[in-house]
Amino acid sequence: MKEWNLIDVVEIAEFHMNARLFLVTYLSAGLKVKGYLAVPKGTGPFPALVYCRGGIRNVGMTRLAWVSRFVEQGYVVFAPFYRGNRGGEGREDFCGEDRHDVTHAIDWLKLHPQVDPKRLHLFGFSRGAVMALFAAMECKEVASVVVWGGVSEMSVTYEERIDLRRMLKRIIGGTPAKFPERYQLRSPIYFLHELECPVLIVHGTLDQQVGFIHARLLEEALHAQNKRYTTFFYEGEGHFFHAPLFNQAIERMFQWLNTSIQ
Repeated sequence: MKEWNLIDVVEIAEFHMNARLFLVTYLSAGLKVKGYLAVPKGTGPFPALVYCRGGIRNVGMTRLAWVSRFVEQGYVVFAPFYRGNRGGEGREDFCGEDRHDVTHAIDWLKLHPQVDPKRLHLFGFSRGAVMALFAAMECKEVASVVVWGGVSEMSVTYEERIDLRRMLKRIIGGTPAKFPERYQLRSPIYFLHELECPVLIVHGTLDQQVGFIHARLLEEALHAQNKRYTTFFYEGEGHFFHAPLFNQAIERMFQWLNTSIQ
């Protein structure tokens, strides 16, 4: 455990017949942060996927059903809860300092004996897309990023989500009109010149929680920077896709992941 920089690992029974699930504690900027680590049974090394959840605190917490779907594709999956959650130290701040909880997870995950560090990918859902994109900019070893129903411009989130405005003003310290630079610092579309890996954008055209405009803005910004990207847009789908289309979208995503570094 020490050789790959984890503080604590506790196995959780009865997760998946072909995988093992652990609750892990690791250090991020001196804080003890927790998350789920799912590992396929076998010797590996396996490709890895860091699953960056959406929401904040108890809203949008890591979905074990998604972890299960990902690990059954033959990937080691790590899903950080972010600081301050589920007994972790510190306080989540919506892609401020808490973005380091992803980069520090990558630091130890790439040392895991069952992980192939050349096949380490990021998946960001909703607000987690911001976390994933910024982590990919900082960690050049990341092979690719999937942005699913993802935020790309924080001031747009402020405008479209009236229910989140009080929280955003408190955490960021004001409104986009008064402090536009503070919202830009949390918006990956302004920093894509630092991104080196390919991006997959998955978005439903009728998403009411993270508007389709976020996908378009990210697509335009990636194109302007001559970055590699692919779009899977789903007509008529919202933030959460209907079954069986959701299952088809997951399969299609992993097909892309498996060829993204070739």
